[in-house]
Amino acid sequence: MYIKYLKSKLQGLIVTEKNLHYSGSIKLDSEFLEKANIKPYEVVLVINLNNAERFETYVIPAKKGSKTVSLQGGAARLGEIGDELIIMSFCYLEENQEVSPINIIFENNKIKKIFVK
Repeated sequence: MYIKYLKSKLQGLIVTEKNLHYSGSIKLDSEFLEKANIKPYEVVLVINLNNAERFETYVIPAKKGSKTVSLQGGAARLGEIGDELIIMSFCYLEENQEVSPINIIFENNKIKKIFVK
């Protein structure tokens, strides 16, 4: 039997841009993806702390070092530039397997701390 586990959590990201006319996704700095072990086009859960919106979408990599957090397509309607987000990715493991989630804390879209539990 497989169980869904938290794989990675990015806390404190700030939306830097929005692009309504796109098919839908969230664009993130490639460095953030590498550190969080999130693959391009992987599905993530996004929580907007400013308006309580929660939605799933897929990740598109942005230029490494750009600090980009861009709401794309329909997701652009679910937040504003300056909103604070939590982004989580998940994995499915057999119940006897262990998981060590990566938790990254951001400040001004710069990595402040990385925890592996």
